[in-house]
Amino acid sequence: MKEDFLHHLWQHKKFAVTHLETTSGESIQILNSGQLLQLAGPDFFNAQIIIGDQKWAGNIEIHLKSSDWYVHHHEKDAAYDSVILHVVWEHDAPIFRNDNSEIPTLALQKYVSNEVVHSYQVLVQQKRWINCENQITTIPNFILNQWLTRLYIERMERKADEIEDLLQISNNDWETVLFWLLAKNFGLNTNGVHFLTMAKSIPFAVIRKEVQSLKVMESLFFGQANLLAPVFQDEYAKMLQQEFVYLQHKYGLEKNPFVAVTFFKHRPDNFPTIRLAQLAALYHKESNLFSKLMHAKNTEAMYDLLSVSVSDYWMTHYTFDKISPQKRKTISWSFLNLVLINTVLPIKYAYEKSRLKENEDVLFHFMEALPPEKNAIIENFEALGVLATSAFESQALLQLKKEYCDAKKCLQCAVGNHILKN
Repeated sequence: MKEDFLHHLWQHKKFAVTHLETTSGESIQILNSGQLLQLAGPDFFNAQIIIGDQKWAGNIEIHLKSSDWYVHHHEKDAAYDSVILHVVWEHDAPIFRNDNSEIPTLALQKYVSNEVVHSYQVLVQQKRWINCENQITTIPNFILNQWLTRLYIERMERKADEIEDLLQISNNDWETVLFWLLAKNFGLNTNGVHFLTMAKSIPFAVIRKEVQSLKVMESLFFGQANLLAPVFQDEYAKMLQQEFVYLQHKYGLEKNPFVAVTFFKHRPDNFPTIRLAQLAALYHKESNLFSKLMHAKNTEAMYDLLSVSVSDYWMTHYTFDKISPQKRKTISWSFLNLVLINTVLPIKYAYEKSRLKENEDVLFHFMEALPPEKNAIIENFEALGVLATSAFESQALLQLKKEYCDAKKCLQCAVGNHILKN
């Protein structure tokens, strides 16, 4: 048993609330359970109770055992001086304030039915994938849909916080942050960090100045990604090497020896060389990309902005010095969707938030127009009967799995709460 279960019991009064008594035999009436806090300090704030004939207003602290008060050193923390009731599962020791007065204790164990405890144990016992996999399809649609909406907003808020951190580093340059995150997205899971490091190593002022030349863009990206080091046979590769040496000297670029992209387990169209060539083509094609994406009215307009092919050399190559059958290697529809989901729309959310605009409805419109992602988590939810019909729902399900299911936060989850309440 965990303390969050006791939080659930107290918050929702899932116990016999009549004839409650402290461990010393005084009657207890609960007027207000208080507000559950997720911060440091007592668990429930501003509760109101009657003990005996005395009405009390203050905070509630909850533990599995009374002695946990001393285990957590609350007797040394002034924040706990306002506790009016100590709620525990098992009472094993009296607890005293600094003035030596005893804090009243309620031992919940004898007031909670076996059925409630059994429901909790069934919910949290080890399952194959998630705790509620046998019950999640019984949740009413309106409860699940409301929860998914909240989960999506949670996910966007977390990403907005990450974007805010990048803005601090970039002196509040949105174009620079977009470039960094697009580079990370183009690197996918295996090369994302390396591509981000590459992007951060190039001052965006250099890209603004040199963007008219696709050759320069490629030499910058390939050079800073440490892909121009070998001795090449192709004249094009040699030309990029020479151009990069000149750019290094011109702009004082410092190479990062820790950038080491990998080709392993990638399909040829996802080779880092192809993704860097596409990224270079994108910035050569579109100036002021951030502004254009933020003013795009729909996903189709965003697709048009982001759709590019590669330079002539890369139409017949996947790596330097190795000729392959000609292919335009345009950015695929599925990859464009990932770029919109993981980079463009989170930045749009953060940008609108920075302008103090209510933007949830706009983001919902964009996300609902995109197909759901395809990955192991979404496929497992589908196997359980929970189908994602749009990117909005797939993003919410990813948030549910990673932040609640994996963390065993069933009692902070609307699904887990509904199962226990019923």
